Amino acid sequence: MPHRIAVLVFPDFQLLDAAGPLAAFEVASRYRDGHYALSVVAAQPPGLVRSSSGVAWAAEALPRASEVDTLLVAGGDGVDAAMADARTRRFVQRCAARGARVTSVCSGSLLLAATGLLDGKRATTHWCRSEQFARQFPQVQLEADRIYVNDGRLWTSAGISAGIDLALALIADDLGDRVARQVARQLVVYYRRPGGQSQFSALIEMDRSRGRFKPLLDHVRRHLREPHRVDDLAEHACMSPRHFARAFQAETGLTPAKAVEKLRVEAARAALESGAASVQRVAADCGFGDPERMRRSFQRLLGVPPSTLRARS
Repeated sequence: MPHRIAVLVFPDFQLLDAAGPLAAFEVASRYRDGHYALSVVAAQPPGLVRSSSGVAWAAEALPRASEVDTLLVAGGDGVDAAMADARTRRFVQRCAARGARVTSVCSGSLLLAATGLLDGKRATTHWCRSEQFARQFPQVQLEADRIYVNDGRLWTSAGISAGIDLALALIADDLGDRVARQVARQLVVYYRRPGGQSQFSALIEMDRSRGRFKPLLDHVRRHLREPHRVDDLAEHACMSPRHFARAFQAETGLTPAKAVEKLRVEAARAALESGAASVQRVAADCGFGDPERMRRSFQRLLGVPPSTLRARS
């Protein structure tokens, strides 16, 4: 019997939140003889459901919860109205109660949170919804910077491309790494970004509205082999070390040392995923000094060792 995946949409859903994972599951079924049976469902009579782009998709009526093995909730501008719809919430709750794996893409995690399923659980969402999520659902352990988070039978992910990362992780869970790797190759995407990877480029994340320290951060990124002590950075910024440290953290939200570490990890990750050099060479080029120091930084910031990314490249 195929594994039945229902993708839940609603008026003004984000088209790619649904399309990306569906494409991944479709390709997986080619490699494993129709393993997945896919459907798009909505809490309305069967027919067209308008996406936020204006393009409408055909959706079936909500099935019985017993007919769903994995529920995937799309995100999009219409999620706030969907959260307020009692029928939609009950359907999600019934699927979970019957043992289905319940997942979401982008702001779809808000709908899961509105059902109470995420209470006391870890979850993520699209970065632009993080403040709303934290305010409305303080009982959920929001990991706002993650690409996807798995907590038991519940999986949540960030926006659009992260939905494909989530689908690949689910495929690997169901069918193994080999099939998931084949799917990634067919879709021409990385296999596969770890869920703990940041949603943001470190440089973009630290470049706030005024961008006072952007030239300094650009300098650090171009010269990662240098030690970049606080005194050196302060001198480059023409500030006293104490004033620099306070001003830098106030503007970027990070200490200077943590900012340098994040830029090094980002550069090292890109180098390893490209397969361009050995772990030892990357550690030296990115200023870690030795592979062990780089390994500790990767574990701290990404949740995986450098060797894992090297193997995936």
